Amino acid sequence: MRAVLCLASYNKGHDFLRECRRQGWHIVLLTSQSLQNTANWPMESVDEIFYMPDQHNIWDRTQTLNAVSFLARSRNIERIVALDDFDVEVAAMLREHLRVPGLGDSHVRYFRDKLAMRIRARDAGLKVPEFVGIINYDQIREFLANVPAPWLLKPRSQAGAIGIKKLYRPEELWPILDSLGDAQSNYLLERWIAGSISHVDSLVSQNQVVFAIASQYGRPPMETSHDGGIFSTRVLDRDSAIAQELVRENALVLENMGLDRGVSHTEFILGDNPTEIYFLETSCRVGGAYISELVLAATGLNLWAEWAKIELADSYPPPVPENNYAGLLISLARQEKPDTSAYTDPEIVWRLDLTHHVGLLVKSPRSERVDQLLANYYPRIETDFHASLPPQERPTN
Repeated sequence: MRAVLCLASYNKGHDFLRECRRQGWHIVLLTSQSLQNTANWPMESVDEIFYMPDQHNIWDRTQTLNAVSFLARSRNIERIVALDDFDVEVAAMLREHLRVPGLGDSHVRYFRDKLAMRIRARDAGLKVPEFVGIINYDQIREFLANVPAPWLLKPRSQAGAIGIKKLYRPEELWPILDSLGDAQSNYLLERWIAGSISHVDSLVSQNQVVFAIASQYGRPPMETSHDGGIFSTRVLDRDSAIAQELVRENALVLENMGLDRGVSHTEFILGDNPTEIYFLETSCRVGGAYISELVLAATGLNLWAEWAKIELADSYPPPVPENNYAGLLISLARQEKPDTSAYTDPEIVWRLDLTHHVGLLVKSPRSERVDQLLANYYPRIETDFHASLPPQERPTN
């Protein structure tokens, strides 16, 4: 029987597994041993589950390669899928070794390595903030002398805003590089550009973007991650010039990065000049922070399930999305189990069920109604529930 190997170092991708079951494949789930007693995997959709020893959800690559090669002796593994961003490179390594179709080691760097994706985007003529890899010191000094501060020091292969530091003077950089030692080449330095951050979530089949939807964060994720604010995002008016331009830019990004099939979450900076759209980063995964629920509310499309269809089905007809709008707010909460019963608007279609967190998702056929609800809820959530913690170096889910 045809088998799909799903890698999940974190507890996510349940709807992907369910759709794999509907497609009739043999499903092998490889996940972290630390999740063995806590993750609520949909076992009715999993044929076999194996646990990798891990340190903070990180697997030893040699052990993983040996384990999967052993499984392949008696299983016809035809697809290898990474359900979390941190599994993307491991999946690529396994595909290369077992000669399974999909993105390999070099190609996957365009979706994980921030330096590789920026060079690729710049060479393709896309607008990107000025940057330099932390490799050659003379080039770094030239960058510091010619590119105005502030700058962002970023890990090349982390997710989202993890590990990013904002710097204002050249002398701030060198002690940090000294402390990083041999690991410093895993970073890049980039000009900080003021503006809002938008994201485009899309599906790709046979080298074509078959679905894309543009949204905008309330505050940049780096600010909410570092300053402890409330995370929010909303679907942009589809007819607006900015939404249409973001969708076009996203198509150019994915074409030049070479994503032939799958799902993607791509982020852009909207500069002070409305015509300035800077490519920030892309991925070959479903967006985190419950963005899949946002897209589902606005369009009726489950990105996890559609991704599984693209990966496994013999053919994939382009989906027909609904044309609603949605907005999402999520915050850490002071209370262990926040009570949101006082939030009674009928547009609320989802409430986050997670200890010490609060989250609301609203849906409406009118984008202005979504904006109105988010503007109303933001200060209420801040007063009723909001709490903050120092930023983490690596996510916990």
